[in-house]
Amino acid sequence: MLLDQPFPIAAMAVALGVSFVAALVLTPIAGRLGERFGLVDRPRKGEVQEHPAPRSGGYGLVVAFILAVVASFALIPHSGDELTRVLGLIIGIVLVLPIALVDDLKRLGPFPQLIGQIGLAVVAMAFGLVIRNVANPFGGLIPLPMIVAVPFTLVWIVGMINTLNWFDTVDGLAAGMSAIAAIVLFARSVSLGQYTVSLLPLALAGACIGFLRYNFNPARIFMGTSGSTFLGFALAILALIGGAKIATAAFVLGLPIIDTGLVIVQRSARRRSPFVGGDDAHLPHKLIARGLSAKRISLTIYAVCAAGGMLAMTLNGIQKLWIIVVVGAIATALALRFVTTRSAS
Repeated sequence: MLLDQPFPIAAMAVALGVSFVAALVLTPIAGRLGERFGLVDRPRKGEVQEHPAPRSGGYGLVVAFILAVVASFALIPHSGDELTRVLGLIIGIVLVLPIALVDDLKRLGPFPQLIGQIGLAVVAMAFGLVIRNVANPFGGLIPLPMIVAVPFTLVWIVGMINTLNWFDTVDGLAAGMSAIAAIVLFARSVSLGQYTVSLLPLALAGACIGFLRYNFNPARIFMGTSGSTFLGFALAILALIGGAKIATAAFVLGLPIIDTGLVIVQRSARRRSPFVGGDDAHLPHKLIARGLSAKRISLTIYAVCAAGGMLAMTLNGIQKLWIIVVVGAIATALALRFVTTRSAS
């Protein structure tokens, strides 16, 4: 990346504007195509969904992001190494589409989906998108040997995909959280002088905001597998494409990440597959059961994500470490409670 280039305000405006407008235009087109080809979700007993809606909106979201990246990157110079990593991101995103289409048409089981997600991670790593170091809370960076970096990257990418996929249970939730995370990653990139890299999260934020026009409660179009897989993969890569910003992304998306981990523990304690839904294990389902509206749940979780982003941008390494320790201890206590409650029953 070029750290000494002028602030590319025109390219940033193009990244945000093209992605936003393209999402506004393409999302309803994707929705109509979904209806035509039978890609429609209908309410089922025990689910939050209240009315039928096409689940094909994610395809428009993907195209809007790619158009914005291509248009904005054409306006500024960039290094060959950076282009290679961006190419890895784009190729991975394009490969999301056939995986999502097969799932939309055939409803793939957990194992085939996992294989597809691992394939996306492998493609990204083949283009150099590997977590080679992590921030030291006491200053500097901690280099990771490849024997650690590769599995760590694999778990990070697959984990983020499933976090967005599983937590997308309420209208507008995944798109809104992703927009907030993208804005924070944009701000972090700018603060580090990574201006070309900053175009990527800015394009993602614009696409998500445009998509929310149709997806916020009451949703007329759902993103489906294409959207949630794309958002999880894109955010995972954007957190490492210009140097690891894992902690920043984890602070913003800490709530859904912890919820995903607890759901895995809870389902495993019940001796059922953690990858099969149909229960009320996720936090949004629990909040619905307590009488909160879908709109209020989304707005509340948006606020939590935004607060996490503010902490990530303002706290130093030691302060972040303390928060991680405290939150980790609470999450561990909740996980142990699930296990011991199941054992006692």
